[in-house]
Amino acid sequence: MQGYIDSAVEKFRELLTEQLARSERIAKGGKAKDFTKMGKIVIGVCGGDGIGPIITREGERVLRYLLKDEIEKGSIEIRTIDGLTLEKRQELGEAIPADTLLALKECDVILKGPTTTPHGGNLESANVAMRRELDLYANVRPVNVPEENIDWIFYRENSEGEYVLGSRGVEIPEKLAVDFKVTTDAGTRRIARAAFEYAKNNGKTNVAIVTKANIMKKTDGNFSKICHEVAAEYPDITAEDWYVDIMTANLINEAIRSKFQVFVLPNLYGDIITDEAAQIQGGVGTAGSANVGDAYAMFEAVHGSAPRLIEQGLGEYANPSSIFKAAAMMLRHIARTSAAEKLEKALLICTETEKKVIATGEAENATCAEFSDYVMETIQKMDG
Repeated sequence: MQGYIDSAVEKFRELLTEQLARSERIAKGGKAKDFTKMGKIVIGVCGGDGIGPIITREGERVLRYLLKDEIEKGSIEIRTIDGLTLEKRQELGEAIPADTLLALKECDVILKGPTTTPHGGNLESANVAMRRELDLYANVRPVNVPEENIDWIFYRENSEGEYVLGSRGVEIPEKLAVDFKVTTDAGTRRIARAAFEYAKNNGKTNVAIVTKANIMKKTDGNFSKICHEVAAEYPDITAEDWYVDIMTANLINEAIRSKFQVFVLPNLYGDIITDEAAQIQGGVGTAGSANVGDAYAMFEAVHGSAPRLIEQGLGEYANPSSIFKAAAMMLRHIARTSAAEKLEKALLICTETEKKVIATGEAENATCAEFSDYVMETIQKMDG
């Protein structure tokens, strides 16, 4: 038994040293890309698992349609990146195969399909690994339900919390297991600043800081404290503390939920709450997600790889709305606002106004490709 304890202590020492070094790198900061001044932008399209290759295929079709002129003149390049399948990751024992990671790093932005993470074992989530390797520290998820007066945007810290060391805990077999949660001052400060900058630049007056600081006093306590330090620099914005359990209830409380605007949360709470929020919007299939850092950005659907659809032979009937919304977020990120607005408007017409073609994952409705055709036909009509 003492051997297990000694091994765990040594492992914890290594983790502390590693995380301190990471904190110091974060504190040095980075410079965000100015896409308006770049001569060429490289967009990577990475399919993933399950329905991922199907919906990203359609996402790429729509992007190529919207960006046709720039692709032809060479100011935008779209690359297909393979190798992020579960089979390859399991075969190599790598969350992201080395050659795939190298290809991703040669892109400026990435449109990514969902990936599968096996239960148990030591294979790390591809998403967690990508966020760490590309330093995609801000997970940004908008939720909009106009008829309910809901206009929310969530800033989830993306590189720390329970996830950063989620596959590297310690265990004494048949006795106990311990995982680790990491919160750095530098990592918290930059996600807080991203949330408050968004609020300032978009006329928002309220930021909800969501933690469990009454219980997790070191990690969540510091997260809340640092968010309030940043908030002091934005006197026109009200910063409010909320515990994650009551916030999950608040989001379905019609009497008060419309008062919320911007949320800033640690990693795990943000993962859970944004899925709840997406369900209020109409389901996780309706939501896109941005993962943003200074050097790179990755955009994806909120939902998973839907293995049941594949098992039932219904993969081609998957609804691509989520990846289209992610693509629209990506277009805004690279300063292609006009193209983003066209896609967003077309999606609104196709899913809310006309609804002539509906994709639900069921064989009696449209295929993923048929819905994509409908979206592009709608954009063409808008262009006159």
